[in-house]
Amino acid sequence: MPAKGGSQEDWFKDLDDELERKTQAITKDVVELSNQKININRTIIEDFWKILQRFGKINVHFTMEPSYSSWGQFEEFPNEWQFKETFNFAGVNTVQLVDRTQDQGRMGDSLRVHYYTDESSPRMRVVFEYCEGEQYYKYAGWKRIFGQFILFDNSLARMNMDRFHEKLGDVIKAWYESHLRRNRDIMIKHLKDNYEKGETFTQ
Repeated sequence: MPAKGGSQEDWFKDLDDELERKTQAITKDVVELSNQKININRTIIEDFWKILQRFGKINVHFTMEPSYSSWGQFEEFPNEWQFKETFNFAGVNTVQLVDRTQDQGRMGDSLRVHYYTDESSPRMRVVFEYCEGEQYYKYAGWKRIFGQFILFDNSLARMNMDRFHEKLGDVIKAWYESHLRRNRDIMIKHLKDNYEKGETFTQ
């Protein structure tokens, strides 16, 4: 039995009030972040789908994640569609376009948007990843080496979609031209001249 009128009850009431305030504040933050991701992801998925179709007109084939079958309800493929009401946009942490072109080493070149956390602050980063070549490893065999350029990085609290679209458009134009001219070096040079180099990794 707790002591009647004792300081223990007062102590726990103060603690409970503080925990309740924290619960309300964090719940509000989580809801706001979820709503923000929903709006951002809807925009990005629609943007990427339009880009995929535009490249398809010059017979350049991309794959997209998440797959159109998961988020799209099509009346007439690929142009007449709407988002599925049941799709969980807030749960999407990566959206990407992957180049399936087999010549000039393009297979696997990709434009990728992903979310991450830096010092408790949620952020969104856009990168372009491309194959730099292959290397043989004694115990793993041949591995493809990928380079990365950082196109855009922004906290969700200060998200600037106009700036995102500016960078996206810049890279898409260079990528598209490199395909039209059948010269991948145009794209690589544009990235090297204009964007920060990211990490290198193998697959």
